[in-house]
Amino acid sequence: MDATELKTLEDRARELRALTIEEIGHLGVGHIGGAMSVIEVLTLLYYKKMNVDPADPAKPDRDLLVLSKGHAGPALYATLATKGFFPKEWLLTLNHGGTRLPSHCDRSKTPGIDMTTGSLGQGLSAACGLALASRMDGKPGTVYCIIGDGESDEGQNWEAAMFAAHYRLSNLVAFTDFNMMQIDGTTEEIMNLADPVAKWKAFGWEAERVDGHDMAAIDAAIDRAASRRCAGEAAKAVGEAAPLGSSFGSPTMIILDTIKGKGCSFCENQVASHNMSYTAEQTTQALAALGVAPVLDLEPTLTVA
Repeated sequence: MDATELKTLEDRARELRALTIEEIGHLGVGHIGGAMSVIEVLTLLYYKKMNVDPADPAKPDRDLLVLSKGHAGPALYATLATKGFFPKEWLLTLNHGGTRLPSHCDRSKTPGIDMTTGSLGQGLSAACGLALASRMDGKPGTVYCIIGDGESDEGQNWEAAMFAAHYRLSNLVAFTDFNMMQIDGTTEEIMNLADPVAKWKAFGWEAERVDGHDMAAIDAAIDRAASRRCAGEAAKAVGEAAPLGSSFGSPTMIILDTIKGKGCSFCENQVASHNMSYTAEQTTQALAALGVAPVLDLEPTLTVA
């Protein structure tokens, strides 16, 4: 990634951060902290990595995203709106009656949402099913999944981890949003993940840890996962068996070191930001701190499914 491309992506991430603050601020309450910490990975995926088409959200060969930590949906909605999946006016209807944008992601309501999520611990299992089905159908796409660190307390994640390793789902790339905070406190206090890289490797995954707000670092990690997938598929094509424990054919987990509430002046690095109320004045102050003018000076447009 060259400097010009990185600057363009960083500007886009700033825009998405501001839109998300406005979107939740218009409602007056929401999951601002966990939405802010995934802005960079969403920006990179939708504006550089993923094969998606706003004009054809269901195209068969697309890449898929499962936002398992579905409460970060407002950040994904802001991303999809700027990408052209639906009008930005919809952002002002977040979680209102008749909205197409519920608090947690719902594939039956929102164009561009690939999987309904929000029941924590279940998204990775869904991603495994999508990845296996995609491989069986001979589709070229990658399935991406974002889970939370607090969500990692759920045992179903580790059942999914075993499944993905056993079936060598190299077309599955997952991320852990490691902001080290969850609804009731820090992850260290509630259920310490300790060394998440070691845990995922022990379950048969390739795993590494990068700065979750550094898009160049995330980009390089995704490229490494893609290279391993290509090498594994090439070996399989000539009849070479990948021994158990090798990186060929393994799913990938990228641990993102992030800051809860990143870039939102009134809630950065605060446990209380998991789900909080804030005022129009706080919204204005946060946008000013980002150096971004308000964008959503529009009337809400409710579109009933």
